Amino acid sequence: MSACRDPRRRVARVCSKGGSPLAAGMVVLAALGLTACGTGGTSGGSADTKFVQGTGGVSTVAKEDRKSAPSLSGKTLEGKQLDVDDYRGKIVVLNIWGSWCSPCRAEAPNLVKVAERTKKQGVEFIGINTRDTNEHNAQKFEKEYEVPYPSLYDPIGKLMLRFPKGSLNPQAIPTTIILDRDGGIAVRALTPLSEEALDKALKPLIAEK
Repeated sequence: MSACRDPRRRVARVCSKGGSPLAAGMVVLAALGLTACGTGGTSGGSADTKFVQGTGGVSTVAKEDRKSAPSLSGKTLEGKQLDVDDYRGKIVVLNIWGSWCSPCRAEAPNLVKVAERTKKQGVEFIGINTRDTNEHNAQKFEKEYEVPYPSLYDPIGKLMLRFPKGSLNPQAIPTTIILDRDGGIAVRALTPLSEEALDKALKPLIAEK
């Protein structure tokens, strides 16, 4: 693909020319093949992606085949600096969401309950808020659902572009990605999650040594 057609570079050009965050966000969605408020899908990774596609859009990777998560850092919706790398040694649940997304609203109470219940087991939740051009809407969402964990503010989806080729990368909103204690990408869900589904995904990772 030539540079003039590279959607990742188009993001930079849209931003540098003063384009709207929404326009840049749509370019990112095209680059990722993301589906807004999607309910499932297939992997866009390379042929050597060694994952098991489960039911309901949930995929898992054996420990020996996991790819390292990219560096994910930036400002939270509260304006604080956050770096996911600082959570090494913990199981990290990354939930990609938007306040405008109905499935995100449907799963929010489930995420909150599991986050509170599993914290003592070494599980940390971090949100990645995307395509919310107004931080106030996202903050209102967090307040409404009493979300106890922070969310990185990523209005045009730049953080999602960092996931490596051949990994379980985000392809829908919402997407939930679970990292093991070593920062390996272990689980991806391209669907809103119930408490039961999230508990099922976390149980083997909590048991890992």
